Amino acid sequence: MPPDLFSWANQLRTDHFPPERNYLKAHVTLFHALPPSCEAELRDCLKSLVKDNPPVPGRLVGIMKLGKGTALQLESEGMIAIWRDLADRFHGMLTPQDEHKPRLHVTVQNKVSIEAAKALQADLAPRVEPRDFAFTGLQYHAYRGGPWEELGRFPFRGNARNSR
Repeated sequence: MPPDLFSWANQLRTDHFPPERNYLKAHVTLFHALPPSCEAELRDCLKSLVKDNPPVPGRLVGIMKLGKGTALQLESEGMIAIWRDLADRFHGMLTPQDEHKPRLHVTVQNKVSIEAAKALQADLAPRVEPRDFAFTGLQYHAYRGGPWEELGRFPFRGNARNSR
């Protein structure tokens, strides 16, 4: 995400995500669990994806209800195309959760009471203005029983003439 959107979303997450569960900064998840055995292939694939592609257009569209949580709802055909490319590449290694097209979002609150989630949704809904932005890159992390470890950061390096 661009720095301004990331900073705002991360502050919302800091303010509303239960602190004992908040191990990551604001992020958008394409896959939840790829096997460690594919780490080298994933790194090569991500390098290839960002090499000639410009930042990927996205849109903040509003609030997403997560039952016992709240998220910022996003749309991006380009990020879904990247998800499809990776899902095809890693077919047979995906968890059932990762085999389905993701609903792009940034979680700002999770695992709270339904009442707390509804209250935050009511508070944020009139303040979240739809806007266009561009995803600036891809990252991947590993969970090794404690805080998440960043394993790679890959900024998009192409220009608009090379877009998907």
